[in-house]
Amino acid sequence: MAILNLLLSILLLFHSPIKNETKELSIDSVIAAIDTNSSNDLARFFESSISLNINGQQGSYSKSQAEIVIREFFKKNPSQGFSIVYSSETNPNLSSYIGDYLSGQGTFKVFIKVSQQDSNLKIYSLEFVKG
Repeated sequence: MAILNLLLSILLLFHSPIKNETKELSIDSVIAAIDTNSSNDLARFFESSISLNINGQQGSYSKSQAEIVIREFFKKNPSQGFSIVYSSETNPNLSSYIGDYLSGQGTFKVFIKVSQQDSNLKIYSLEFVKG
């Protein structure tokens, strides 16, 4: 019985919840927010200051200002689908993604740059460029 308890303890040690936390830091929630036009959900991932480029309108915005700009973009260009077509995760703390955003107004290339801070994913640069 002691050997069984020891084996179970070792198994639990190697199957720690820390591994599951890493999986939760995926870009999936950001993809869902863009796909459903939820500027509020997307803004939860913004840095306190974020670089935005919305089809040539570029600037550095506070988190709340950026949410307003994105909300207006989503109103004018409702999503008909969004998917990631390329990702670069060479640095464990910095990742870049390129996606295709389809709307009735056309297709936009989306460039997303994120950093991992503590156990949070933060967007520091976001671009929607009509293609």
